[in-house]
Amino acid sequence: MSLAAYACHPARSRGRRHAEPPAPTRDAFQRDRDRIVHSTAFRRLVYKTQVFLNHEGDLFRTRLTHSLEVAQLGRSIARALRINEDLVEAIALAHDLGHTPFGHAGQDALNACMEGHGGFEHNLQSLRVVDALEHRYPQYDGLNLSFETREGILKHCSRANAERLEAGEPNGVARRFLDRTQPGLEAQLCNLADAIAYNAHDIDDGVRSGLVNVEQLGEVELFELYRREALAEYPQLEGRRVLYETIRRMLSAQVYDVIDATRAALETVKPADADGVRNAPPLVAFSETMQAQSNELKAFLFRNLYRHPQVTQTTDQAQQVVRELFEAYLERSAEMPVSYADRRDRHRAVADYIAGMTDRFAMREHERLTGRRGIA
Repeated sequence: MSLAAYACHPARSRGRRHAEPPAPTRDAFQRDRDRIVHSTAFRRLVYKTQVFLNHEGDLFRTRLTHSLEVAQLGRSIARALRINEDLVEAIALAHDLGHTPFGHAGQDALNACMEGHGGFEHNLQSLRVVDALEHRYPQYDGLNLSFETREGILKHCSRANAERLEAGEPNGVARRFLDRTQPGLEAQLCNLADAIAYNAHDIDDGVRSGLVNVEQLGEVELFELYRREALAEYPQLEGRRVLYETIRRMLSAQVYDVIDATRAALETVKPADADGVRNAPPLVAFSETMQAQSNELKAFLFRNLYRHPQVTQTTDQAQQVVRELFEAYLERSAEMPVSYADRRDRHRAVADYIAGMTDRFAMREHERLTGRRGIA
């Protein structure tokens, strides 16, 4: 399939921070994807969780399965839009590399610990992982990924951090947060595919956990519409098959909606190339109707799942584990590996070390350092 003019073409990539000769059998974005898959940080995602912690069940989503789902959705949409599938996959597989153990609870706790020391943003941490924290190659730190992949990984960034990044890399990946331009279509697509995947798998995991049920989900227009449609076609359907078929139809509807809405936006703007996309308004989006339905679903999940007393009790415990780990390593840096203990910026070294932990390693280290089991 030939790429559209507005896609990110690997031959026109803005390149790597450290120049390298091209690979004989792979283009720049395929090479990025392969480097991400072989990284240590990527392997750790299998034991980093989303909503439910690693010890709560074997079938709940992890950061790894979530990243694979985002990549699958992203590639499907990218193919229809004739944008770069390999770049979409690379961004999708790398977008959560900087996430802490214990999901957003760990991130919030680490950000609080780093108050006054630069804070903590998981998107920025993902960029730190691929730019500096992976140590695999003799010539440089990090994975030395292409500009376009790094641009997509840095999905959000505060102005203060953008200014700091810009000072070290003029006109680099943080520039768009200062001049209010957009990333390429592939990065925009990964952002939306991330949200689509979240909504679908949090419904599945929420029902599996018993914290929400199909009857409650009947309040949500997007879910109920496709549940009724599934039962109208398959009246004998029952149990988890109803849930799976409803989610499958929801996903398909959202994918087709994004394709149609984005094609319409592209037809209106007619960007001549990837830089034309960057200077246009956001182009990858839902229709207004689907966006409203998606927002309703997010609000439902926030009320009934993310703020469920059982979830908040566990996340409170997880935040305490992170805070106590941070304090322990700050006081006793020798408890960390030498590569972290010897760094001048002790606070950032501790944050980097904790952010790289899996759930189970963080719990094990907490018990070793405090003598207490932090999460029931």
